[in-house]
Amino acid sequence: MPYLTAAVVLVGLLSAFNLVLTLALIRRLRGHDAAQLGHGEHGGPPMALGPGSQIGDFNATTTEGEPVTQADLLGLVGFFSANCPPCHELAPRFAGLATGLPRLAVVSGDDPELVAVLSPAVRVVVEEHDGAVSNAFQNTWTPALYIVDGGQRVVAAGGRLEDLPIESPA
Repeated sequence: MPYLTAAVVLVGLLSAFNLVLTLALIRRLRGHDAAQLGHGEHGGPPMALGPGSQIGDFNATTTEGEPVTQADLLGLVGFFSANCPPCHELAPRFAGLATGLPRLAVVSGDDPELVAVLSPAVRVVVEEHDGAVSNAFQNTWTPALYIVDGGQRVVAAGGRLEDLPIESPA
């Protein structure tokens, strides 16, 4: 009987030690991932184009029939998609920004509600997920936001308005 008691105590101690090591490893991996991404607690979406990157060529048409190309792109560009709850939360704030920056919203998929929220104040392009504008930005994630300068270079990128150096929404 003493051997059985000793074996149970030993297995219990080994299990507790294993739990402590596992929790320490999880904590270290979380800290490593956040430090590697350089975004602190909010990792943000995977952005292919970062600050200083050149935007690729594209031709698109807004919902109002206005042509949009890389050459005339300047300001804030937002990528939204259908069936994306964070996109639906961000859209009214994006449309209501009082920054003075021209804005372009790219909506992938069929979502008339999202287009209706954005279109009164923002130029809107509706395209498939792998459309011309998305390909020009190498964008694979929504919501994704970019500030573009007059040289068609990305100034800033992020997944939230708070990630960008712009004024607060009105």
